[in-house]
Amino acid sequence: MNDDFLSNTYLVASGPGSEALFIDAGGPMEPLFDAVEANDLTPTVVLLTHHHYDHVFKLDEITARWPEVKVYANPVEEIAGTEPFADGTYAGLDVTALHTPGHTAGMLSFVIGDNVFTGDTLFKGSVGGVRAPGHTTFEDLKTSIMDKLLKLPPETTIHPGHTDPTSVGEELESNRFVRLWRGLDEEGDQPCTALGEPATLILLGDDYDGGHKAWVRWPDGSDDIVPGSKVEHSG
Repeated sequence: MNDDFLSNTYLVASGPGSEALFIDAGGPMEPLFDAVEANDLTPTVVLLTHHHYDHVFKLDEITARWPEVKVYANPVEEIAGTEPFADGTYAGLDVTALHTPGHTAGMLSFVIGDNVFTGDTLFKGSVGGVRAPGHTTFEDLKTSIMDKLLKLPPETTIHPGHTDPTSVGEELESNRFVRLWRGLDEEGDQPCTALGEPATLILLGDDYDGGHKAWVRWPDGSDDIVPGSKVEHSG
């Protein structure tokens, strides 16, 4: 995990002496490079969940060390030097992608066995925002989480783009955004100011960095996920 951005880079392999792949490229690389050497791995692939700087800015370090590495992403993300991802075998591992737009239009979540790497769509106890560069909509994010990621088996381990792992079962039961979407808890109705505009605060939830994410509803009835720091309320 990168201490500045709290962004994760993953190294995945079937076992010692095998090929390996990276997922995202925003963390400090030396611990991962050390693990490559210690386990006699051969990196052949990088999979990128999306284009944001904190997930790609160390990519050059990987490609400089292993020039033959192939880099894959959704073409919608327009990341230079990448090839379009298609479900298949990568570094000896069966990899499928779930298109999970919301935080960005081309966000991919990668499923490998009983693990899913969710980028910035779903975190432990929180969800991605829909105000970052290249974002789509609240409804896209909700659909990506509820109809795709959380339809995976409950024992599936979630490896998010930031901070701690979790599981599908845990997020179904304890994620406050998910609980509202499931109808288990009641929506809030407190007036607030969000991004300088009047809104209704549906939920002030936790975020991965110790701060908050806010689900707000605008006067026209549309919903949004915004940084909690951009919301003013009296409660």
